[in-house]
Amino acid sequence: MSAEFDAVVAAVHDRVTPDDDERARLEAVTERLTERTEAAAAELSVETDVVLVGSTARGTWLAGDRDVDLFVRFPADLERERLEEYGLRIGRQALPEGREEYAEHPYIVGEFEGFSVDLVPCYDVANATAIQSAVDRTPFHTAYLEERLDDDTAADVRVAKAFLKGVGVYGADLRTRGLSGYLTELLVLEYGGLHSILKAAADWHPPVELDPAAHGEATFEDPLVVIDPTDPERNVAAALSPANVARLQHYARELLADPREDLFEPDEPAPLDAAAVREAVTARGTTPVAVAFDAPALVDDQLWPQLRKSRRGVVAELDRRGFDVFRSAAFADDRAVLFLELAVAERPTVERHDGPPVHVRDHAREFYGKYAAAGAETDDSNRTPPNGTHEEPPYGPFVADDRYVVERERAFTSARDFLTSDAVFEVALGARIGNALADGYEVLVGDDVATLATDFGTELARYFSPKP
Repeated sequence: MSAEFDAVVAAVHDRVTPDDDERARLEAVTERLTERTEAAAAELSVETDVVLVGSTARGTWLAGDRDVDLFVRFPADLERERLEEYGLRIGRQALPEGREEYAEHPYIVGEFEGFSVDLVPCYDVANATAIQSAVDRTPFHTAYLEERLDDDTAADVRVAKAFLKGVGVYGADLRTRGLSGYLTELLVLEYGGLHSILKAAADWHPPVELDPAAHGEATFEDPLVVIDPTDPERNVAAALSPANVARLQHYARELLADPREDLFEPDEPAPLDAAAVREAVTARGTTPVAVAFDAPALVDDQLWPQLRKSRRGVVAELDRRGFDVFRSAAFADDRAVLFLELAVAERPTVERHDGPPVHVRDHAREFYGKYAAAGAETDDSNRTPPNGTHEEPPYGPFVADDRYVVERERAFTSARDFLTSDAVFEVALGARIGNALADGYEVLVGDDVATLATDFGTELARYFSPKP
């Protein structure tokens, strides 16, 4: 470990460590909030207890963070409907200005004395393998770590979190698909600090498997596997994308080779304006295409998997039709965008369709007969195609090399034609994205994508100036 690395870590540690006043304020706020929540729960006819979980409970939060996670545990035999009803009732009393969010079940999110609070109901189960809801594990995570984290390891966790945030791979939400706080804490315990994590990550050859509690019982296919010490059937790193594993490796090598504090600070690009977007489009010589629509009313963890599925579906179909997607992305706020950059925007009127080799007698005869008959039918001037449009007869069948070939009319000669047709609904879209498109969408091509800069200038800056 170099003196330069130590100096950087020391500076970051000083910056991200809460001072005594901040710790005292957090403790006082959580105490008052817990009392309010317990008072609301006491009005119910079931036994409950309230537990503080997450980084604030474990002393690993970063200076300036204002997040409190409070869980209300209910008896394991309580009906799910009652858990949801009671959980919301308690949440609304404790956080009168709060709003309802939904993950596996609803919970209340709100503000309390300047802190952002998640107030979540869960089941009080015997152990993490007996969960009835995914959030039931969380108190066990807190208990496991509280036994193992001391002041020194908590300090290491905070520095590690700052690094992961700085390089853009922190957060297990399905938009980011990075490392969770719990995963970061487990890695610090496993490797013994940020420097050791970086040295290991720099040489990872995925898949990498870690088993902190030596369960040795489950197998996973993710690039990084960290078996949950409290539940051997769960990979704590399941949400981590292969791209973010690669980013972690890249920046681990960079920090080790050139220690510097800027890697601990998020590097947000300046948003592009419309003129800058047009300039980027011209410089690249590609054809950008955007499908823009009103984002469905979903939480991020439901919206982003559907956006990714829809983007993959549209990309695959455009590639199949010969439009060669160069790169793609998805953006979302109140509006959502599937952004596609094409190497080929226009295709000829005809496309080649290869049949079987002539020597494969039965299949070859079937192919030849089908297209020979189609040619004869479309030569009949009295024939009207079922869709009422003009159909050109195929060229062929003819023999190329050892097989039959026809050249037939292409369904869509431009990406715009395809994306504005009903055929776009036949690709593998997320269900709610398909519904949103059915309600109306806009297709922007070429310089017209510059209008997206108003809402997505930062996202477009990232797209046109990509970094690891």
